[in-house]
Amino acid sequence: MDRIKKYFGFGCMRLPMIGEDVDIEQTKQMVDHFLKAGFNYFDTAHGYIDGKSEQAIRECLTSRYPRDRYILTNKLSGNFFEREEDIRPLFESQLAACGVDYFDFYLMHAQGARNYDHYKACRAYETAFALKREGKVRRVGISFHDSPEMLDRILTDYPEIEAVQIQFNYLDFDDPAVQSHAVYEMARRHGKPVIIMEPVKGGRLVNLPDAAAAEFAALGGSPASYAIRFAAGFEGVMMVLSGMSDMAQMTDNCSFMADFKPLDETERAVVDRVQAIFKTKNFIPCTACRYCTAGCPMGIAIPDIFATVNAKKLHRDWNSAYYYNIVCDKAGSRASDCVRCGQCEAVCPQHLEIRELLAAAAEEFEK
Repeated sequence: MDRIKKYFGFGCMRLPMIGEDVDIEQTKQMVDHFLKAGFNYFDTAHGYIDGKSEQAIRECLTSRYPRDRYILTNKLSGNFFEREEDIRPLFESQLAACGVDYFDFYLMHAQGARNYDHYKACRAYETAFALKREGKVRRVGISFHDSPEMLDRILTDYPEIEAVQIQFNYLDFDDPAVQSHAVYEMARRHGKPVIIMEPVKGGRLVNLPDAAAAEFAALGGSPASYAIRFAAGFEGVMMVLSGMSDMAQMTDNCSFMADFKPLDETERAVVDRVQAIFKTKNFIPCTACRYCTAGCPMGIAIPDIFATVNAKKLHRDWNSAYYYNIVCDKAGSRASDCVRCGQCEAVCPQHLEIRELLAAAAEEFEK
C-alpha cells in the first residue's frame, strides 16, 4: 500500500461526456489536476460506460504518465465470463484496453449471494491469485454488495483477499437493505483494508432537498465535502472513491481532501440532521450505476425514470412529468413496457424491487 498517496481516489464510472462519448480533453485536465494535487489512485471496470472508461484511462492517463505515477484498479465482472477459460483472455483484453502490463488491484466485482457461486465455479479467485503470482496483479480484492454474513463467508473462504470495496455513506449507514455500517465492521473484523465507493451515493448527497442544503450552507462547505469526509473518517479506510464527472467536482473534492480532516462534532450533528431530512422524503435509493439497463430487453431507462420520480417527491411540480416523457422518448420505452423478467433486480447493488417501482412510476406518470 506504500505507493498510494493519501487516500482519495478517482472513480471512473461517471466521467464527463459529450453525447455518448467521453469528453477526453476535460478528462485529461481532470487527471492532470488530480495528480498535481498529490493523489494517484484510479478505479475502473470493464463495463463502465460500455467499455469507454478503460479506453479513457489509456488515452488520458496511462499513455501520458509513467507507470510509477499512478495506482490502477480494475475488476473482473461476472457478466463477461461464462467459464474459467474465459477469464484470462478477458483479463488480457483489460490490460490492453488500459494500456498497462499489470493492475495494482484486481477486484472480484460486485460480490454477493447472487453471483458468488458463479465465481467459485469458474475458479475466478484462484485465477486472480495465479495472476498475482505471475506479477500481472499486485493485490487481489473484492467489491461487495450484500450482507455482512455473506462478506464473512467470502473472507472465510478466501482469507488471501487483500482489500474490500464497499458502498458506504451517511445515508446508507444504518439502512437495513445496504447495511453499510455492519458490512464495514465485518471487513474490519477480518482485518481487511476498506475501499469506499458511493460516498455521495451517485450524486444524491450533493443534489439535496432544500432543507438539507440549508443545513450544509450554514457550515460553509460543499455538500460533497461533508459526505466524503464522513466516509473517510473511519478507521481502516484505505481509500475513498469519488466518481467525478466534471472539472468543478474535481477541483472541489481535491481542495478538501488535500489536507483531510475528519468531521468535527458540529459537522457530524449537521450530517445527522440531513440524514433525518432524507428519511422523511421516501426517495428511491438508486445510485444510477446503470447495471440494470445493460440487459433490459425493453431498453427501459430505469435510473432516469427513478430520477424523475425522486424529482417529483423533491419539488412537487409538473416538470417531473415533462422530463419523464423526454427520458422515455429518448429511450424508446416507458415504465409500463416492463415485462417483469427480473434481470434488473438480479444485478441491482441496492437490492431494489425495480419491477414494482417501475409499475408505480407508470401509475404516476402515465395516467
